[in-house]
Amino acid sequence: MLKGKVWVFIIQWGSILVGSLVYSLGLNLFLVANHLAEGGFVGISLLLLYKLQWPLGLTFFILNIPLLWLGWRKFGHEFIFKTTVGVLGVSLFSTLTAHWQVQTHDPLLAALYAGVLTGLGLGMIFRAGATTGGSDIIARLIRHFIGFSMGKTLFAIDVCVIGLVAIIIGLETAMYSLVALFVSSRVIDFVIEGVRSAKAVTIISEHHELILAAIHEHLERGTTLLQARGGYTGEVKQVIYCVVSRMEVSRVQQIVQKVDTRAFVVVSNAHEVLGEGFTFDAPSPTDFTKESI
Repeated sequence: MLKGKVWVFIIQWGSILVGSLVYSLGLNLFLVANHLAEGGFVGISLLLLYKLQWPLGLTFFILNIPLLWLGWRKFGHEFIFKTTVGVLGVSLFSTLTAHWQVQTHDPLLAALYAGVLTGLGLGMIFRAGATTGGSDIIARLIRHFIGFSMGKTLFAIDVCVIGLVAIIIGLETAMYSLVALFVSSRVIDFVIEGVRSAKAVTIISEHHELILAAIHEHLERGTTLLQARGGYTGEVKQVIYCVVSRMEVSRVQQIVQKVDTRAFVVVSNAHEVLGEGFTFDAPSPTDFTKESI
C-alpha cells in the first residue's frame, strides 16, 4: 500500500515538474526566439516581454498570484496546490531557459515545433491533475459563479489575447501563433488520452455467432454480446461489441463482409484502453486500496 502511494506521488509531481520544463522550453526555444505569441496569461506575458521587456517568468507568476488566492478559497486545496507548483515551475524554468533560443527563417516551422513542445508539457501537467493557472482558474471561477462553460471561456480568452497580438504585433504573427495553439491542443489531447488508444467495433448481424467465432479464432480478441431491440421493427437483435487495435480494424471488417454483407458495423475511437491485450506489467489489485486511489 505504501509503495503504491509513493509511486503515485512520484509520478504526479514528477509529471508536473517535467511538464513545466518541457512547456518552458517550447516557449523560449521557438515562440520567444521567433517573436511568436501564445494564448491565455502566457500570451499576455509574452506581449509584455516584447513591448516592455518585462521578464516572462516573473510576469507570469505575478499575474497568477490573485487568481491562485481566489482559487484557493473556492476550489479544493489539492488542485490549487498542484496548480501553484505548475505556475512556479513554468515561472522558474522559463527564467532559467530564457537564453535557450532556436531562431529560424520559417515562422511556420517554429510554430509547429512550439506547438508540439508546449502541448507535450501542458499535457503532462494536465494529466497529473494540475494546470498552469491563468485562464483555467478564470474559466473555473466563471463556471462557478455564472455557469458559463469552461471550454467557451477558455476559447474567448485565447481569442482576445490573439486579437491583441494581431493589433500590437501584427496579423501575420497572430496567424502563426494560432497554428502553434492548434498543434498544442492536438498534442495535449494525445497526451491526456494516452497512447493506449484503440478502436471499438459494434456489429449488428443476423449471423452474429459466425462472426463471433471468426473474431475469436483469427484475432484472439474478446467480445461482448449485447441484447438490443430494433427501434422501428421491435425485433430483438444480438449486438457484438469488440475492442481491437487500429491495425486489426480492417481484419474485423473483412471477417464481417465474408460472413454477412448486410451487417451493420460502427467503428469508433476508444481511448485509455486497459485490460488484457492492451496493457503490460499491470500492477496487482492488491497494490491499491481506497486510500491510495
